[in-house]
Amino acid sequence: MMNEDDNDNLQHFGHLPRAYRDETFMDTPDARPIRLLSEYLHPLVHFRDEKIHDTIVFFGSARTFEASSMGRYYKDARHLAHRITQWSDGLSTSTRRFVVASGGGPGIMEAANRGAAEAGGKTIGLNIGLPFEQRPNPFITPELNFEFHYFFMRKFWFAYLAKALVVFPGGFGTLDELCEILTLSQTQKLHKKIVIVLYGTSFWKEIVNFDALVKYGMISDTDLDLFQYADDVDTAFQILTEGLTKLYLTPAGSTPDISTPVD
Repeated sequence: MMNEDDNDNLQHFGHLPRAYRDETFMDTPDARPIRLLSEYLHPLVHFRDEKIHDTIVFFGSARTFEASSMGRYYKDARHLAHRITQWSDGLSTSTRRFVVASGGGPGIMEAANRGAAEAGGKTIGLNIGLPFEQRPNPFITPELNFEFHYFFMRKFWFAYLAKALVVFPGGFGTLDELCEILTLSQTQKLHKKIVIVLYGTSFWKEIVNFDALVKYGMISDTDLDLFQYADDVDTAFQILTEGLTKLYLTPAGSTPDISTPVD
């Protein structure tokens, strides 16, 4: 069997390096399928190693800080993530259930990871390489701190593991993620139910007029049942724990375990 020295010798004698060790090739458009597959397999291996069964995803603005005008949402996200982590870590399971996950950056994402970490739990960061704002926050569990190049692979991992979604006030990115999960739920492309909480009723009703979408026939009345509103940590916590218990903590609500390799 050849080792790395053998590979170096091949290059010395005029041979190309092994394809998967050729950084020049791996950065080309032709190698894009390999890079895409890597952004699927790399997180999958780590989630299995860390026994991550499923997640609760927190979305919200990267620009919301404790001292900002919207600072109460940072504090509430931190508090809610802390409480939900204490609750999930207290469940009698062989895997880690309902692990707090975020986009890995600052603002609401940091608040969620921070609250979970302060509760002593594992917490996931699905970061994305961007020219501004997006840097990994220091509260993510190191073994679960990922950086993606492809937005759609990051979106895949948000949707695939999530059993609940808490959406705090945010901008284009937050709206994008929310609408994508709502669309997947509406069209039944997700083979599971996701508990969706829109945190901050006045903000969300001003930003998105869901009733107008019903009025003009763009969505159905029943589509409004896909989510619930909350304005305080206690209400959000109750919606999450009751919904998750009903859907996933009974025999009828059991789901395949990603932490167990499939033959």
